[in-house]
Amino acid sequence: MARIITQKNGAVGIITISNPEKMNAMTLEMWSAIPKAMQDFDGDTEVRVIVVAGAGEKAFISGADISQFDQLRSTADTQEQYNLAVTAAYQAPILCSKPVIASIRGYCFGGGLGFSASCDIRMCSEDAQFRMPAARLGLGYSPEGIRRFMSILGPANTADIFFSARRFSASDALQMGFVSKVYPAADLEKLSMAYAELISENAPLTVAASKFAIKQALTDPALRDLEQATKMVKACFASADYKEGRQAFAEKRSPHFVGK
Repeated sequence: MARIITQKNGAVGIITISNPEKMNAMTLEMWSAIPKAMQDFDGDTEVRVIVVAGAGEKAFISGADISQFDQLRSTADTQEQYNLAVTAAYQAPILCSKPVIASIRGYCFGGGLGFSASCDIRMCSEDAQFRMPAARLGLGYSPEGIRRFMSILGPANTADIFFSARRFSASDALQMGFVSKVYPAADLEKLSMAYAELISENAPLTVAASKFAIKQALTDPALRDLEQATKMVKACFASADYKEGRQAFAEKRSPHFVGK
């Protein structure tokens, strides 16, 4: 059954992409479910970081479910509706105030590559395989999507993966800067969760302010909200967590942050 599964493990919200019969290919319904799953975790005060992973061992997201294309992407109108759903899914990790980690095992193709590029941090298994096959399908890719890849990979690597539509490996992805960590496949889930838990122990206001500032730095200068970024920094210094952090440091103990 093709679906999006959500669960919590302590302060970590987990979103699982599940369509194992089709290597976790995304249906329209799955694309449409991503924003709500992300928003629900963003509004949950118990959750401090979100991990997105694919079900099983073979794929993160192998792309869009091409079997739906004749019905859902065959006319200009249906193509527009489909694109709106995909764009909303891509925007969901960006709009989320909390860190979003893509934990990538196996195939990460097409829409999976695009979605993972929207996450804050990407880590993968040694057997991960990546590809942007748009040029083999005759699909156009949005300027915003291209800009997002360029912010991660730079223009030359972005041109490479879009022009060639070639597969590239985990080591290639690490070298290009698309992923920050490569782990043995058997350890990926455990180490992804350990990293998420490390983030969850930090001051939520500081993490949120950092994510917002990073987003502004990557935004068109005319659209940047530096006033809000500054307000978020000031809120950190005015918070009880800042006091707790100083006290914990002085007392040589681990801080206990509450997000206030």
